[in-house]
Amino acid sequence: MIIRQEEEKDFKKVFQLIEEAFEQMEYSDHQEQILVEKLRTSEAFIPELSLVAEDENGEITGHILFTKIKIENGSEAYESLALAPVSVRPGFQNQGIGKELILHGHSIAKELGYDSVILIGHENYYPKFGYEKTSNFGISFPFEIPEENGMAIELVKNGLKNKQGLVKYPKEFGIE
Repeated sequence: MIIRQEEEKDFKKVFQLIEEAFEQMEYSDHQEQILVEKLRTSEAFIPELSLVAEDENGEITGHILFTKIKIENGSEAYESLALAPVSVRPGFQNQGIGKELILHGHSIAKELGYDSVILIGHENYYPKFGYEKTSNFGISFPFEIPEENGMAIELVKNGLKNKQGLVKYPKEFGIE
């Protein structure tokens, strides 16, 4: 498997992959592929953190996107990243592709100087990579979610120390 930065020529295949990956997901609005398209043209987009996984035949089997977000607390704002979404083509799931995309993305994010990543996800999956409840850091979301589904990871020691507040998503997420 090769993990590389997504290129413009991949966009159509990635759109289809994301659509297929979330088609049967119970907790999905089935709009993840449209969100990715919107985020690619936003100020929150970081090209180096839009990654694809390819198999030995050059077929794209997975995609992950990390975009810029803020944690706001009154007049203070701290930069972080949102992991949304991570997608693996059906038929290739449960083979470690998502794991490799997440770990590779963390490594690049750290190289680019980011200290943390925040996500909303499955409470039994993401803790394997070091994610903890955002409530442990004093971070909350601008909408109601079960506490165990809001998670964060410090990419560097104390990356979220004294950075509590409310997650502020880019307008492309459609969250006010």
